[in-house]
Amino acid sequence: MARVADGGARASERLTRSLDAGLAERTAVNRAFFQAESERLARLCHRMAERFDRSGRLVAFGRTPGARSDVRHVAVEFVHPVIVGKRALPALGIPADYVGLTVEADDIAVAFGDDVAEAVGVARERGCLTVAFASVGAEWEFAPAVADPSIRQELVETLYHVLWELVHVFFDHLRVNTRGAGASSFLYPFLGERSDDLDAVVEDVRQSILLKADEVAALRAQTLTDNREELLAAAAGLRRDLDDGGQVLALGNGGSATDAMDVVADFRADGRRAIDLTEDPAILTAIANDIGTEAIFARQVIAYGRPGDALLALSTSGNSANVIAALAEARRRGLRTIALVGYDGGRVAAERLADHVVVTRSQHIPRIQEAQASAYHLLGELVELAATS
Repeated sequence: MARVADGGARASERLTRSLDAGLAERTAVNRAFFQAESERLARLCHRMAERFDRSGRLVAFGRTPGARSDVRHVAVEFVHPVIVGKRALPALGIPADYVGLTVEADDIAVAFGDDVAEAVGVARERGCLTVAFASVGAEWEFAPAVADPSIRQELVETLYHVLWELVHVFFDHLRVNTRGAGASSFLYPFLGERSDDLDAVVEDVRQSILLKADEVAALRAQTLTDNREELLAAAAGLRRDLDDGGQVLALGNGGSATDAMDVVADFRADGRRAIDLTEDPAILTAIANDIGTEAIFARQVIAYGRPGDALLALSTSGNSANVIAALAEARRRGLRTIALVGYDGGRVAAERLADHVVVTRSQHIPRIQEAQASAYHLLGELVELAATS
């Protein structure tokens, strides 16, 4: 018995070291990346604002399952802004093969993945402003120099969140969008003609980018440190479930739905069985239309969930009715329940509505999602490491 206990302690220590090492690497590369790229990102915000002012759209595209989760994430952020009072900006997420059928001259083409060079070339030929996160021939390329694909994805997610948040600065402070000004529009010249103001605002935006990078680093540390035991226990239990033939069901709303896509893509890449409960619009809209949005996930748990499976729920508030309903249904059916929640954890944390609750303590939705990405990426790594511990 003593040997078993010692072995368990050593396994726990090994997983803890892995979690701590993952946090340390993320902290270092986050700081280096945004220090190096903050000015270019600020100037890209300016260029994007000009395109939106000319009625251009953001068109994001990719091929792989992981890339498609980012494609959907950046689109929903621009179309459905959670910054109070900010305008919705036109954004589409499409498969890379449809770029030629979609993009127009004033659009912003955002490419995810290293297998989309041909699509980027088509977008450039059409006159689009092109942005990419690998060397694929875009005008603006941001390729984090880090081997771990999960850490690269987290840096890119922070990057496009920053673009979405700060492109509005150029609208608000330099009045890029003069639509509706009528005869007085001459009072608001184009941004490029106001180089004195532009340099000052670019510097303000650059400093804001650095502050946001520091904010997510601190929040990531809080998430992975305060919730260490929750993550370790969730990983150990999830490993047992998967080894016994179980599967992961993942869900979330909005940007958290795209994170559920990413979770499922990661588990499938590791050879694990996983289902994305946000994936099928026919099922989602049928349930929402016939019963209500509160049931869109719970009904799928009834259909797919079995004892020995696990439900992983992502919510920035911890109060989403459809998430809470799904967690309740999962518990009734004998599934392990794991919840990643923001703010103070909401009802999910206060009422302990999941077996394992990881709380990211912030009220800033983009930063919550970025820290949650680190949590679920490391959860997946710990699941695989648990087999050899």
